[in-house]
Amino acid sequence: MPRPFAALFVLALLLGIPFESRADESAEGFVPIFNGVDFAGWNTANTNGYRVEDGKIIAHKGNLVTEKHYRDFILRFEFRLPENGNNGIGIRNAMEIQVLDDTGPKHKNIKPWQFHGSVYGIVPAKQGSLRPLGEWNEQEILIKGNHIRVTVNGQVVVDADLKEALARGPLDGKPHSELLSPSGPITLRGHNSPVEFRNLRVKELK
Repeated sequence: MPRPFAALFVLALLLGIPFESRADESAEGFVPIFNGVDFAGWNTANTNGYRVEDGKIIAHKGNLVTEKHYRDFILRFEFRLPENGNNGIGIRNAMEIQVLDDTGPKHKNIKPWQFHGSVYGIVPAKQGSLRPLGEWNEQEILIKGNHIRVTVNGQVVVDADLKEALARGPLDGKPHSELLSPSGPITLRGHNSPVEFRNLRVKELK
């Protein structure tokens, strides 16, 4: 096996994913933003609520922010929720895609725009996409211009135009004037529960 492919194979084994899928994604233009070992590529000014363990990020509280800013992109990652787990994926400095155990007893009275996969406060997600607690989930966030699409375990849960959603009025009643910001970092937003992430990778769109 040639040396570059051997290195990719070893990395795939460490991260617990099929080598073929990683090779295919690399050919498509996807680039890892987490190396499975440390916080290289992330702003480490506030990592007290985060740790790296066994090829994954365990996100507990506070924000973990990429050093690089992104405009139009596809973000893919895997996550695992504890009961009542609560986190979010911040994009473009402007919005949060909800990461939530929306079946947990703590969240039985949440609003439609708070369910997992929702653009928080703006666009509600279709329910029922999450796997049972303890299992890893796969998620993709595509954002290009005003278009956002969120896919969870192969199910499209959000497919919306942000400009149109803002014109209709935010569902949470807040202004969200920054919603159409053109770019920003990718952020993990911890809300005091240990949500796990792995295999984070991004493809920038032209």
